[in-house]
Amino acid sequence: MKGLMQDWPLLVPTILEHACTYHGTREIISRTTEGPIHRYTYNDLARRARKLASAMDRFGVKQGDIIGTMAWNGYRHMEIWYGLMGHGAIVHTLNPRLFSDQLAYIINHAEDRYIFLDLTFVPLMEALQERLPLVKGFIIMTDDEHMPETALKNAICYEELLAGGDEEYQWPELDESTACGLCYTSGTTGNPKGVLYSHRSNVLHALTTNGADALGLKSQDSVMAVVPMFHANAWSLVFSAPMAGANIVMPGALMDGASIYEMLKVGKVTLTAAVPTIWQMLISYLGQSGESLEHLQRVVIGGAACPPSMIETFEKTYQTQVIHAWGMTEMSPLGSLCTIKGGLDDLSAEEKQALKIKQGRPPYMVEMKIIDDDGNELPRDGKAFGHLMVKGPCVASDYLKNEDEPIVDDEGWFDTGDVSTLDQHGYMQITDRAKDVIKSGGEWISTIDVENLAVGHSHVEEAAVIGITHPKWDERPLLVIVRKPGSEISGDEIKAYLTGKLAKWWMPDDVVFVDEIPHTATGKIHKLTLRETFKDYVLSTA
Repeated sequence: MKGLMQDWPLLVPTILEHACTYHGTREIISRTTEGPIHRYTYNDLARRARKLASAMDRFGVKQGDIIGTMAWNGYRHMEIWYGLMGHGAIVHTLNPRLFSDQLAYIINHAEDRYIFLDLTFVPLMEALQERLPLVKGFIIMTDDEHMPETALKNAICYEELLAGGDEEYQWPELDESTACGLCYTSGTTGNPKGVLYSHRSNVLHALTTNGADALGLKSQDSVMAVVPMFHANAWSLVFSAPMAGANIVMPGALMDGASIYEMLKVGKVTLTAAVPTIWQMLISYLGQSGESLEHLQRVVIGGAACPPSMIETFEKTYQTQVIHAWGMTEMSPLGSLCTIKGGLDDLSAEEKQALKIKQGRPPYMVEMKIIDDDGNELPRDGKAFGHLMVKGPCVASDYLKNEDEPIVDDEGWFDTGDVSTLDQHGYMQITDRAKDVIKSGGEWISTIDVENLAVGHSHVEEAAVIGITHPKWDERPLLVIVRKPGSEISGDEIKAYLTGKLAKWWMPDDVVFVDEIPHTATGKIHKLTLRETFKDYVLSTA
């Protein structure tokens, strides 16, 4: 017997309509690429999102079409998300920090039909467009006054496009399993892989995020999404803030400490989220300026491990609670959050501080376990460490157009590629990464790709890359090289050779030369031994 409840599909536009109906005068505050700070309400967002959805019909955009965006966090980007997702199209967020080969691969693999882009990225896309045969046009996210002269073919002014739309547009009826968002992993091994979100997964994930033991958003909050919208749904804030009726603040392109502080102050922000690099710059600015965090109550830190000193500074100096978080593109992305749960109030201050360093515990709708190399589940004792496995309704079941092995096992468990512990209270802590990827300022750098490029030099016998601790970027790459016999090539010559072949922020900070790189019994580079050898190495950029 089935229950007698209404079949009400979980669709992204229902979040916007709820915000419009019950919190319509709450604000979206954005720093624009044109310069000024822009303010309007959820009522305005809903009206313009409907106009955009209507306007895209004129261009023949159909349900299931994939549309790219290369944009900073701002009100127009939000309109595109809600307008296109509500229309039935799929929003594909493009990370501008990837190098051109990866961007071309991603856009062509996804078969993007149009690309929306901020003014910042017009030159980048001009240089790339000849490699994008499937893209029909480029919509530049500005008004007629600021529309640039451009070599882009079929360039369209965003505000002119919107002017022809119908604000009475009615959202189509969609199945909640319909795809609505696409974000590619950074391709740390092989090509980037597409993670395809559904309306249902985005709504469920926003509900999870708004749980009291997660971010606990409420209508009195003002939320600043510093984490980019091209980083896995901006950690759900673009969905969860409107769902709660909170104000949302969009910082645009300026990520320095002074600019972040300005938006915190302008928006009277109570909760914000970003990678540790951003917060290090903010803390540095606060220390130099003597400013305080008047309104900020909670700061979410993820994307890389949060230094204990950063937690202590926020909480003791600025009376701001730190929520340490962990997740993945494949998880929509939040997988765990570190808040102190009931029953642990008697822990000492030192014990609580030790707990906060962990990546936290999974909320409802995320299941988690650790296993050994043979697939046996390991005890939750905080000591045993193994492969971190997850599953749930917001975890990917496959990659877009995947022709490789399935990404989940027979029971639906997804291997995160991280190695971690789980303690008796359910708190997870990452102890290592199964892959030797480097996390620098919240972005991932593939050691294999850099190594493969380096050994392409005629004077390089062998190359290895490891991550070295950096005070600002968390980790930066150190390139270790064995020269070919008789070669006297320098580190600067190696860097010059790599220039233009990889993204600038992938460039190794230092190059060191050794007589021999250690190997395992099977002939693989022994990264553990390399890390031990260079554990006290101080990068020139540090």
